[in-house]
Amino acid sequence: MWFYAVLLALAWALGWLVRDRRDAARSRDKHVLITGCDSGFGNLLARRLARRGYRVLAACLTQKGADGLQRSCSGHLRTTLLDVTRSDSIRRAVEWVQGEVGDKGLFGLVNNAGVANPIGPTEWMGIEDYRQVMAVNAFGVIEVTLQFLPLLKRARGRVVNTSSVLGRLSANGGGYCVSKFCVEAFSDSLRRDMYHFGVKVSIVEPGFFKTAVTNLESIEGSLRQLWDRLAPETRLSYGEDFFHKYLKVQRFIMNLICDGDLSKVTRCVEHALGARHPRTRYSAGWDAKLLWLPASYAPACIVDFALATILPKPAHRFR
Repeated sequence: MWFYAVLLALAWALGWLVRDRRDAARSRDKHVLITGCDSGFGNLLARRLARRGYRVLAACLTQKGADGLQRSCSGHLRTTLLDVTRSDSIRRAVEWVQGEVGDKGLFGLVNNAGVANPIGPTEWMGIEDYRQVMAVNAFGVIEVTLQFLPLLKRARGRVVNTSSVLGRLSANGGGYCVSKFCVEAFSDSLRRDMYHFGVKVSIVEPGFFKTAVTNLESIEGSLRQLWDRLAPETRLSYGEDFFHKYLKVQRFIMNLICDGDLSKVTRCVEHALGARHPRTRYSAGWDAKLLWLPASYAPACIVDFALATILPKPAHRFR
């Protein structure tokens, strides 16, 4: 019996590999809109897709980012400015894209724009800290997608949402993990709702990578701002030693885990856009595959104990 079970498993794995490697129709003349192209994943992805023959529509937050990308790119690439937190900016981007794609519609939408800070202990946060992250990472993704759905349906296109492995396991306080959990839920409901329209939806869940979003200097600066504005009573309950040890832990984690090869993420997006049968979820980075994903399936008590062991202890835990 075990022989047949193993044989069946091997046959399934082989079939999945063959299916996974099948490419869709040629990429040339297919329009793909990417948000957050000033730097990081979006910038690299825009240049890679342009070289592969896609007609890339790169949305940047700043004119400096747009000009720099345009100069560095070979292939068909057009840039526009887009602030995903502003409805008027999104409407202008839709009108611009409509003029670019015409009756063909939009083949691909890559929701890549995102921010991370502020992150830190939950008690250090204010409601505005959550709002500013959610505005970009969650509501920005939702509104951009909703506005572009008619063009995507016309092309029977693809939506690729950049989430995070921390959208499965919340390892720190602040709006980042909350927003990525939201992206996961939105993507799942969108995928099911768009099934009959031929629009495919994928989620890319990167681990820790060296980008502007995960810049150690900006993370430390954000933590210092949070610490400085705490009420005296709250700061006393944690203690100065907690703050400095927390900074050391952040430095250790970022230096140990962060991967500098951003192409591990962009290759996932390229597969989601170019494969005949894109995957529902993609995990990018060794830490995502070997650390965070397994931890997300582990009992909560084990994960809680591990994280509590790594992080420093407050000075007055039981006051």
